[in-house]
Amino acid sequence: MILFSHPTGNANVRHAAQALEEAGLLAEFWTCVSWNPQSPINRFLPKNLRNQLCRRALPDSLRGKVKHVPWREAGRMLASAWGLPSLSRHEGKLFSIDAVYRSLDRNVARRVARGKGIAAVYCYEDGASQAFAAAKARGMKCLYDLPIGYWRAAHPIYEEEMEREPQWAATLTGTLDSAEKLARKDEELSLADAVFVASSFTKKTIERAPCAKNKPVHVIPYGSPFTPPPAMARTGGKLKVLFVGGLGQRKGLSYLLKAVDLLGSQVELTLVGNKTTNDCAPLNEALRRHRWIPTLPHSEVLREMSRNDVFVFPSLFEGFGLVILEAMSQGLPVITTENTAGPDLIQEGESGFIVPIRSAQAIAEKLDLLLRDSRLLSAMKTAARETALRHTWGQYRARLGEAVLAEMQRGAEQQ
Repeated sequence: MILFSHPTGNANVRHAAQALEEAGLLAEFWTCVSWNPQSPINRFLPKNLRNQLCRRALPDSLRGKVKHVPWREAGRMLASAWGLPSLSRHEGKLFSIDAVYRSLDRNVARRVARGKGIAAVYCYEDGASQAFAAAKARGMKCLYDLPIGYWRAAHPIYEEEMEREPQWAATLTGTLDSAEKLARKDEELSLADAVFVASSFTKKTIERAPCAKNKPVHVIPYGSPFTPPPAMARTGGKLKVLFVGGLGQRKGLSYLLKAVDLLGSQVELTLVGNKTTNDCAPLNEALRRHRWIPTLPHSEVLREMSRNDVFVFPSLFEGFGLVILEAMSQGLPVITTENTAGPDLIQEGESGFIVPIRSAQAIAEKLDLLLRDSRLLSAMKTAARETALRHTWGQYRARLGEAVLAEMQRGAEQQ
């Protein structure tokens, strides 16, 4: 039986926990805050806090196995709801996301040290070092989920980007990690017996890690939401272009904005996402010129996707990019880069396009093609939808369950 741990329990985490439960492998699910969206308390909470909490809803099948370590994450959520970001800024602060991960890791490590009823631990990047050390001391299997590419592959890209686009440097928050935090990432990977990733790109980045040599790495793509077929006919006029994600340069945002500028009034751009910082003049100016929606409930994000023509996700460094599949599920062809799950999902020229990172010109050329060829756009919308239907969360859970079971059996055979 496996102890599963993650502090926030986002969509892919919930499905991973369900995969272990469906495979009969889940002993306990350790997290910080989970929520019942039907709770009467919801009506008394501020809207933004209520929306945050409702994102933490878990399937009924998991609730009986959840163990909570809530106080730091609750503090982080309240700091956000009350407009007190100084309490949760990057590392060092009492309610920083790094403090949340480390607190949960400490508590899981204490539980693992007791040992009873557990044969393995399944943890995520930044929240695994102490739990894995405790597991190794008891001869338990350590299963590691790396949701984004390995940091040593990311940093050269970020450093070059800060030279290319210095006005956007403040949005590259991945460069702010301390040496101690980076060392923990290496330690986690070193202790892992097997690694689970969602894209071929993430697997490729692990090749830069000497401590990962000869470790099994399982590539299991995430799933798309099941939603009714959207209306996919374009009515003409401007090409409606959508971006969803954190508004920072890791997502390649400056290159999308330059591409849209190249096409001028022929394109209508919508940006959905929160700013990573207020200290970026070109981003602040762009948000005044284009349609900007800071945040939406997930169901509304999908509706917004269905109202657009094409999704652009020009990320410089990504683990998967779940919004790619979500957009395709709503009938949007996707323009993205090789440094995402795009190459694993997209049929070039059929359901989307893969462009080089940092190429506004390449993005503009693909947008112009779709603007001029309505038949191609219509065909690509259909192909995108069909692609998403072939990548379901059910398939993700089945594949992950099988892979974890195989790792557990291999560990038993080695003993």
